Amino acid sequence: MKGMWERAGDKESVDSGNGPSMHSNGSVGNDSHFMSMEDDSKEATSASSRRSFLKKQTSSSSNFGTKESRAISLLKGAVFVVVLLAVSAVAAATYVNITMEERDNFEDAFGGNAAQIVSISRQKATQVFSALDVLSTIISSEAGASNTTWPLIFVPDWSIHAEKLGRLMGENIELSFAPIIQESERELWANFSQETAPRWYRESIENEVKDTTVKDLMTKTLPYIFYYDFRNGFSPTRVTRSGVTLPVWLSYPLISENSIPLMETNLDLLTTPFATNLFNALSATKSPVVGVTQVLTDAKTSVAEGSIMQPVFERAGGKTENQTLVGVALLKLKWIDYFENLLVEGNNGIVIVLRSTCPNLDSNGQEEVIGLLSYEVNGPNVTFLGEFDAHDSQYDNLEISERLIDLQIDRTKLPPGICVPTLNLQLYPTKNLEKAFQTNKAAYFTTGAVLVFALTSTLFLVYDFFVRRRQRKVMKRIARQELIVSNVFPTAIRDRLYNQQQENGKEDKDDDSQHSLDPLGVDKPGSRSGAPIADLFPNTTIVFADISGFTAWSSAREPQQVFTLLETIYATFDKVAHRHGIFKLETVGDSYVAVAGIPEPTDQHAVIAARFARDCMKKMQETVLKLEVTLGPDTADLDLRVGIHSGQVTAGVLRGERSRFQLFGDTMNTASRMESSGLPGRIQLTKETADLLNEGGLSAWVVPRSQKILVKGKGEMQTYWIRKRKLLKLFHNSMDLVALDETVETEVDNGYDDDVFDPDNIAGMTKTDRLVEWNVELLASLLQQIIASREGSVEKQLSQRSLLKAGNVETGRTVLDEFVPIIPLKRFDADELKARRRPSSIDIGEEAKSQLRSYLSSIASMYKDNPFHNFEHASHVTASVKKLLKRIVSVDENGAFGKHDLPPEKRMDLVDLAGHSYGITSDPLTQFAVVFSAIVHDVDHPGVPNAQLVKESTRDAKFYKKSVAEQNSVDLAWTMLMQEEYHELRSCIYQTENDLKRFRQLVVNTVLATDIVDKELQALRKARWETAFSGTSNLERDVDSEDRKATIVIEHLIQASDVVHTMQHWHIYKSWNEKFFCECYKAYKSGRADVDPSINWYKGEIGFFDFYVIPLAKKLDDCGVFGVSSHEYLNYATANRDEWIRDGEELVQDFLRVKIDEQSDQMATKFEVAQFPLLLEKVTVKHICLF
Repeated sequence: MKGMWERAGDKESVDSGNGPSMHSNGSVGNDSHFMSMEDDSKEATSASSRRSFLKKQTSSSSNFGTKESRAISLLKGAVFVVVLLAVSAVAAATYVNITMEERDNFEDAFGGNAAQIVSISRQKATQVFSALDVLSTIISSEAGASNTTWPLIFVPDWSIHAEKLGRLMGENIELSFAPIIQESERELWANFSQETAPRWYRESIENEVKDTTVKDLMTKTLPYIFYYDFRNGFSPTRVTRSGVTLPVWLSYPLISENSIPLMETNLDLLTTPFATNLFNALSATKSPVVGVTQVLTDAKTSVAEGSIMQPVFERAGGKTENQTLVGVALLKLKWIDYFENLLVEGNNGIVIVLRSTCPNLDSNGQEEVIGLLSYEVNGPNVTFLGEFDAHDSQYDNLEISERLIDLQIDRTKLPPGICVPTLNLQLYPTKNLEKAFQTNKAAYFTTGAVLVFALTSTLFLVYDFFVRRRQRKVMKRIARQELIVSNVFPTAIRDRLYNQQQENGKEDKDDDSQHSLDPLGVDKPGSRSGAPIADLFPNTTIVFADISGFTAWSSAREPQQVFTLLETIYATFDKVAHRHGIFKLETVGDSYVAVAGIPEPTDQHAVIAARFARDCMKKMQETVLKLEVTLGPDTADLDLRVGIHSGQVTAGVLRGERSRFQLFGDTMNTASRMESSGLPGRIQLTKETADLLNEGGLSAWVVPRSQKILVKGKGEMQTYWIRKRKLLKLFHNSMDLVALDETVETEVDNGYDDDVFDPDNIAGMTKTDRLVEWNVELLASLLQQIIASREGSVEKQLSQRSLLKAGNVETGRTVLDEFVPIIPLKRFDADELKARRRPSSIDIGEEAKSQLRSYLSSIASMYKDNPFHNFEHASHVTASVKKLLKRIVSVDENGAFGKHDLPPEKRMDLVDLAGHSYGITSDPLTQFAVVFSAIVHDVDHPGVPNAQLVKESTRDAKFYKKSVAEQNSVDLAWTMLMQEEYHELRSCIYQTENDLKRFRQLVVNTVLATDIVDKELQALRKARWETAFSGTSNLERDVDSEDRKATIVIEHLIQASDVVHTMQHWHIYKSWNEKFFCECYKAYKSGRADVDPSINWYKGEIGFFDFYVIPLAKKLDDCGVFGVSSHEYLNYATANRDEWIRDGEELVQDFLRVKIDEQSDQMATKFEVAQFPLLLEKVTVKHICLF
């Protein structure tokens, strides 16, 4: 194919199975995790075609028979009667089995969808309760930190905390905090609320309101605790009853959707029986309670709501039973929002009955019917059916019932009259769901079974005795040939090859031996004796598709991950090709080539190719989103760039070694140019293809590119885009706008110049959700290894109570006080390593994994919205740590590792490798601690350096003095891990006191190592490196020397990973460098930095490379445990430095070049579609972050 199109020679790799079959040349192991099952009709057609071919080849076998004898004729009649009876039995059994199969499929589909609904609903409920618990802790902590007396409490940044909770839940919520006010405190509280309310009003309005025209809006607080008197025109009336009151103090949102202030401050919640019942239950249990449902009805809508009341105690931490209840946090949510997006599109027909164990109370305090709500789920959409059980009673036997949340409450100890409500989910299928699985297959298959069984049985009885042995041999050979050929050549080409082989090889017709896997002889010497097999196809359309960003993405991945991505994407494209009847020509690296109009000519070749390209673009977006969960950060940023051209090609078999079907001609070159000069996420066409689409009735699909482009070998060309289906949200994946492919050859501005974009429509998971799930799977696999390593251990187990308390850190000590120069690692002997169970056979348990997911979700929510120091950065660092840990090798002093010419007994196996890499790979807890540290190392990072925090004398800076952000991250992450709700997770991590201490020490040392600015810590690390690897440590004990090396290697591993973008592909480095610049510039613009970073950014980066990055990469190489990765990091660091020297000054200026006009702050909401493409050509992420 060399010379066919210019870019083929530049690809990194060539698909090993590059025959131009119309289906995938290989299977993808975990394809079922990422895509729905496609219709098998194409494969069935292909199989039917093969059977027809085999039948055609063997039809002559009937001539081999002789006239059967009279005995055989009599036997034939007897057998015929038996066959008729057998056919009847088979037909009946077929009908019954298919009917039962349809019923089983229906029940399996319902069970799977119901299990998914229950799982996600319970997971969301757990997240809600965890988030409310965090909010309650924040309120108690703020009260303790401010040294104020309850109930006169003010929570700074209330709306920010509440907004974070809302983002975590992803629901339309209302949240409020109400302190408990004794009757004697009412006057004191009225004065306090009058004085303090304006402060939190201003803070909330400033945070919630983006339109400056309503920022002067201010609410008024009534100078007394009140309730709404329904008998007096719904007017606010002072509470005069005796006893405690529960006035609303802080609420969110303060501003409603129509920007009218919510007048709720000082509204007594206990004036309603509904809230009173909740409060009584909460007071009795000191635990969160779920409120029974309310149905709010107006003139048009009926909306069911639920309430969750969370206790707020006087102090944060400690045992619940010993705490003093001082207030409550009340969360209201709409159930219809809660149940949305539980299923994907196409999974329909589930009825959810939400049943409460406590009766509702009407306005007179009388008991009503038990709370009952019904919803119907159809894909991501939910319909409210009413306040009754709406399920079909014929499906009672399929009921699936689960509690929405398990509240650990002993209900037998509740006072009389107090009931803690519990909500139960009951799920049932609908008639529509069952109908979706009811087909005519039973009748068709039964008829088919009768015909096929009768025909084949009759033929077998007549001819089997005469032709069985001969037919078996012929059929085996033909089947083998057909299987090979059908996967390599189109049908028409295959038939011509067969005919040519028959003409040239009649002398071998009786030779049944098969000396080669080449049934057509096209790879054999001398196989070119016949005329070449080639044709001119005047009407074809070529599709070139290339994965944009693949080179940079693959540079940060392991080889297995690269091939997993390509195999999964290509398998998806193959299925799309099947559906559209398009011919897959080959794959070259990350390029996929297909053609329409070959082998079967069609006038609709351009339309077929366009539909195929659009479907591939959609599938690409869906697939990379799903793959990000398993392949890690930035996978979802990959995109597809497609070029299409129509014209004539020469197609045929180029015979010789590794012969295959190929295309030649200028059409191939032009299609390749269309792809290389296109843009990520776009499909570019030539005028020839655009004209054919217009003629084919798809003129609405075609839009001309705004400017002509200069194409190599073609000159200036007017090209066209294929429109996408929907408008893209403003700046969605805006990084793709500037990530132009390296090989684009055009002299014009390649911005998006059209008015249509395709949004990320994958329901259910945000980018943060996908990153959390990827980290969950990574840590879960390490937990499996930890549990596997504990088998056979004789150390004393910690008690359940000790397991919870052992993590408490000594009061008064800081994280920095715990730093040690050498961490003693756990050692394993070779026999123990060899006997260790396979981690994949270990099950950590659903509870532990659920707690791990909850913990990481909370950690992600604690990361601030910084351009650089955010959860995405933490995941990027984690990916590097994972890669380095997988690449770790032994020092190999004797050179035994990797030498295949040594006898087996002298080679180093993997067990030896784990035991000789300073103990790092043999101890899964060490690896878990390092990965855990990478995830939490920047929790709550303020977006400014430690020196600025010390200068500002923040509370953390006063306490920690040095390494402020790092110590704060460790304390926050550790405190959360030690909470009671993560007991099962901690049980998986450690079960002995020694393991706990080692885990804590590894986390402390690893996170503190990310502080590269502290000169004292850096000097200490440098001295320890010299001691460990200069040879002066030979006088130490072997164990101490190994532990010293392991400790310093771990610290340098996390340091390298923390700045790994400087040691990766240029585009990755440029992207993260830009984000870091944005963060520094933001600090400067907000007054938290003295110097404009753009002044010294260029020279500073060069110095950073020279004095930190490159020396660090060399140390990774010198320590000798990271194999080829250390060379890879050093090479990328050196290359990035050279490129920065060449282009860095221009890039820094580019960070500041474009200025947004006075309408820039309204463009996100008032942008006209016609103006969108023109401005989007100029605006990038870096410009947004400056403002």
